[in-house]
Amino acid sequence: MPDSTLPQSGAAREVTQKRSLVTELPGPRSRELAARRDAAVASGVSSLMPVFAARAAGGIVVDVDGNHLIDLGSGIAVTTVGHSVPAVVAGVQQQIAEFSHTCFTITPYEGYVAVCEALNRLTPGDFEKRSALFNSGAEAVENAVKIARRATGRDTVVVFDHAYHGRTNLTMAMTAKNMPYKDGFGPFAGEVFRAPMSYPLRDPLGSDGAAAAARAIGEIESQVGARRVACLVIEPIQGEGGFVEPAPGFLPALASWCTANGVVFVADEVQSGFARTGRMFASEHEDLVPDLVVTAKGIAAGMPLSAVTGRASIMDAAHAGGIGGTYTGNPVSCAAALAAIATIEDEGLMETGRRLGERLRAFLLELQQKFPEIGDVRGRGAMQAIELVVPGSLEPDAALAGRLARYCHERGVITLTCGTYGNVIRFLPPVTIGDELLDDALAVLAEAFEVVR
Repeated sequence: MPDSTLPQSGAAREVTQKRSLVTELPGPRSRELAARRDAAVASGVSSLMPVFAARAAGGIVVDVDGNHLIDLGSGIAVTTVGHSVPAVVAGVQQQIAEFSHTCFTITPYEGYVAVCEALNRLTPGDFEKRSALFNSGAEAVENAVKIARRATGRDTVVVFDHAYHGRTNLTMAMTAKNMPYKDGFGPFAGEVFRAPMSYPLRDPLGSDGAAAAARAIGEIESQVGARRVACLVIEPIQGEGGFVEPAPGFLPALASWCTANGVVFVADEVQSGFARTGRMFASEHEDLVPDLVVTAKGIAAGMPLSAVTGRASIMDAAHAGGIGGTYTGNPVSCAAALAAIATIEDEGLMETGRRLGERLRAFLLELQQKFPEIGDVRGRGAMQAIELVVPGSLEPDAALAGRLARYCHERGVITLTCGTYGNVIRFLPPVTIGDELLDDALAVLAEAFEVVR
């Protein structure tokens, strides 16, 4: 049962938008809960921070000891519109009071249809579209593959170096990094081919996106054959792989090849979608029009929901009953999604995210001038990262990334690492974070470089 002694969460409780530490981290209540956790929760479920959340609002997470932490992670790009947004809270409360579940495949409801209508309107492309809702990003990716295979009659899935697509059996096969996502969990699903990614910092082809695409296409054609490929699945900006932003021209060239060869081009926008990059979807930065778009995370401001949206001719290829599930498109999650989307549009959060990205990037570039350990600054909007290297080389420095993150954590700034080599610090603040709060968090980061580098 929930511990009634914990502070109660809720949008009605005011959360001061300021970092404040009233105990050491972790505090006594968090340590008590950690002991309970160790006795009850499987050890494979790890946590980054040593504290337990009690409530959150805006860009602040309050732990059970009353410490106010600045959130530069947004639950891994989920609370893009901020924590406990009033419109989302109201939508969820209203829906849960009406009904929490009927299963859309048994007794449908308007909220599911409304979310699909919104996704059909918002995703790139002016053709007729259809959408289907699911629970998680991995589940949506897997269903995108199912739909593409059914539509094309082909079986091979093409993915890329450094990719992350999930932790189901198929999506583990599609994910590049072994540890911690895949190690010891095989064998994995077959018919997955990995192509070379454009990674400008580490790619000999550098910023020549067209050449990098030609290399990837050459390997696909020689090692698989275009006629066997059902779909090509790619993150427009890679997430767990290190916020790798491919060189300009790479993605459009791949999309053109897909169109010419009857291959379904799938944009995995799970981490990069919903105003995170300064556009509704990262694909739009290069005017991409994917055949299918996979979404999750920021779609519903913290409620579990994901989707596949795309060309009606492809989406409708699946037979009746071929896709779906008991909880897919849960009505409470749909209410949250509709409120989150309305908040993004009504409050102009795409432009807010773009301006935040400019501010964040300027700071990180200035920091790079001072510290040669920052080998690269990259990203778009409120999805930025720094890659850490041994000065004078491209040798990844994962140890430094860990020390910097721990320094920030100890001072109340939630900071995430990522990357194939574990040497990238990523920044995913809510796009609504206040300037003073962001400046305070970045000041802690700058101090960390001075102390632990």
